[in-house]
Amino acid sequence: MAKRLAATSAGVTSIRTPCSLGTPGRGPGDPARIAVTATPSADVSSLAESVACSASPGDPDPVSSSHSAGPGAGERPATFRAVLAVPEFLVLFTGFGVFMVGETAKMLALAVLVYDRTGSPLLSAFAYVVGFLPHAVGGLFLISLADRWPPRALLVGYDLLRLTSAALLACGVLPPAGMLGLVFAVGLLAPVSTATRNALLPELLSGDSYVLGRSLFTVAAGATQVLGFAAGGLLLNLVGPYGALWLTAATCAISALLTRYGLTARPARSATAAAGAGGDPAGGRSGVVGQTWRVNRLLLADPRIRGLLLAQWLPGALVVAAEGVIVPYVSALGRAADAGVLFAASALGMLTGELAVGRLLAPARRERLTPWLALLLGAPMLAFVARPALATATALFWLSTLGFGYQLGLARRFVSAVPESRRGQAFGLLSTGLMTTQGVAAGLAGALAEVLAPGTVMALAGLASLTATGLLWRRLRPRPADARDADTGPPAPPRPARPRARAGRSPWRHGPS
Repeated sequence: MAKRLAATSAGVTSIRTPCSLGTPGRGPGDPARIAVTATPSADVSSLAESVACSASPGDPDPVSSSHSAGPGAGERPATFRAVLAVPEFLVLFTGFGVFMVGETAKMLALAVLVYDRTGSPLLSAFAYVVGFLPHAVGGLFLISLADRWPPRALLVGYDLLRLTSAALLACGVLPPAGMLGLVFAVGLLAPVSTATRNALLPELLSGDSYVLGRSLFTVAAGATQVLGFAAGGLLLNLVGPYGALWLTAATCAISALLTRYGLTARPARSATAAAGAGGDPAGGRSGVVGQTWRVNRLLLADPRIRGLLLAQWLPGALVVAAEGVIVPYVSALGRAADAGVLFAASALGMLTGELAVGRLLAPARRERLTPWLALLLGAPMLAFVARPALATATALFWLSTLGFGYQLGLARRFVSAVPESRRGQAFGLLSTGLMTTQGVAAGLAGALAEVLAPGTVMALAGLASLTATGLLWRRLRPRPADARDADTGPPAPPRPARPRARAGRSPWRHGPS
């Protein structure tokens, strides 16, 4: 389950390719990029109607140039080559890969160190998951920092904070409680860093290229963890846990240097929105915690955003619950040592689904298939009521997790629904919700397995996922306007719209902050 939590927290969700009329600090010599400028008084659900596209003159963009407006322009899926040809995306992607390698090495080393010094399996297990636990806390109280601070400065600062903490751990001067407390405290800013990185992605890639770029991040998260766990034992044998922690410190330095010199300096999103509105946003005068709670409430109050969040949280989280009882299930089969086979099949299915859906399906078809792919998550799990053998169970897990590709069909719609000035917090809310719902679902599955057979619990998880998909079908299925946008690529610059009386019904009527 840890693999799924990290992979989902790393991924983003959405775009349709809204573009800004200009952003301070971006000149003709900058790498081509696309940004979104929110209209604070506009209805959030129709925000896409108020954006316009522009590009820096003389900047060739291998991604966005292949998605020019026009009938059928968006029908051809983007390519990995075109996505990786965007310099800033390559920097962001490489830095993320380095980050994941360092985090995997740190958590393995920390678990070994705590066990060696305490002899407690419980504390060792807590040491492994302590990097995930703060995500929910930080997501609830600090996530507005993703929009209040300049993105490059925030990412570099977080890398330097991680470097300092890794060096302290590697020096061996802290007791086990101090080590766990330090990792927990630094982890509180993890959701802010994740949200900042995710919110940058739609500024670097447009249209279907964004969806493919988001897929690459998810694939990289899962693949890095699978390889990291496979090589973790070898690494610890070669350099020991303290050596692994120094390796983590080195990855933090590399990531900080890549970000500092590879990304363009951008102002904070809330500051940009305030300048465009001619004044300071209300959120800029309030505290971080207060703004986080207020904006989270506003995001959840918008029916379109709330529906898209639930559609990305529930069908997948309820299937992840089945992973929480894999060990009891294989133990009941007399194959306890083969639990890793089912975990590996689950991770491989997710990666295969992301790659296939992102690369092989045209944008419009991908969105039309979204609810059917979500059904694929739960349907194979129903067979576990018959307690299938290990080989069949492996195939069922692989088939089920192919359905995680459904989230790519929601990606563009989510970005188009969210005000640009609050994009960082919206992605943070999405990521926090994913990790929280998956953790809660897995815990509930474990509790049910105390009174029911593990296979029955897995089947119930599949049934719950199917039920959630049915209830959210309307949100999973693209609207006619969504399908039209997917077919034609970026929208043309809109004509100035006259104020509408009903615009005041939006929860954003006084500005998104």
